[in-house]
Amino acid sequence: MKATIPYIEKKFDEFNRLIFEGKLPRIPIELSNAKTFLGQCVYKKRRRPFGKPELYDFRLRINTRIDLPEQELEDTIIHEMIHYYIGYNKLEDASSHGPLFLQMMNGINRKFGRNLSVSHKSTKEQTEQLQDTRSHYHVIAVLKFRDGRTGIKVLPRVLRSILHYYNNALSLPDIAAIDLYMSNNVFFNRYPNSSALKVHFLELGTIMEQLKGAERMECDGKSIKRNA
Repeated sequence: MKATIPYIEKKFDEFNRLIFEGKLPRIPIELSNAKTFLGQCVYKKRRRPFGKPELYDFRLRINTRIDLPEQELEDTIIHEMIHYYIGYNKLEDASSHGPLFLQMMNGINRKFGRNLSVSHKSTKEQTEQLQDTRSHYHVIAVLKFRDGRTGIKVLPRVLRSILHYYNNALSLPDIAAIDLYMSNNVFFNRYPNSSALKVHFLELGTIMEQLKGAERMECDGKSIKRNA
């Protein structure tokens, strides 16, 4: 299921009474479409004169990009409520998921039969939901290595960046050839877009299957010519 604000508020009140003894004031709930987290307890920090930093303006963010089983969604809400409890009550912990957090998390798991964890490992289906499914044009560098391996690099659509990567990668002794393509296949959205000298290894058959219909580009190291 995907969270809604009324659902999160209802669960917040329920878990506040059941687990946190009703000691947590309501905080603003925000829905997020981010690809990097399932839930967050966010806040601002200020330093009082001659005192320790003070946390305030707490907010609870829950991701709606992934369709989660209800129990996993509930566990995500409780996980972030632990962070809120520690911060609101000015309790000290060694780190974000330090000994105090772990003690509370493990206690809740035992007492209430939950499955809270420090980190969330997404299933294959959830990972696919996190990916950007919008169509964008990318410049794809297909690298062929002298040992038979092949890989790709998604490059910015900026001539200087493309030439920088092309020339630097081609100067490496392990690289036999580099081919450039322009593609709007959403398959390539999962790969970082940069001119950093990196490569993602894939089988050549997989690469060419994903590049069906892509526009081939010719590069001489100084300029790029687009071909139909």
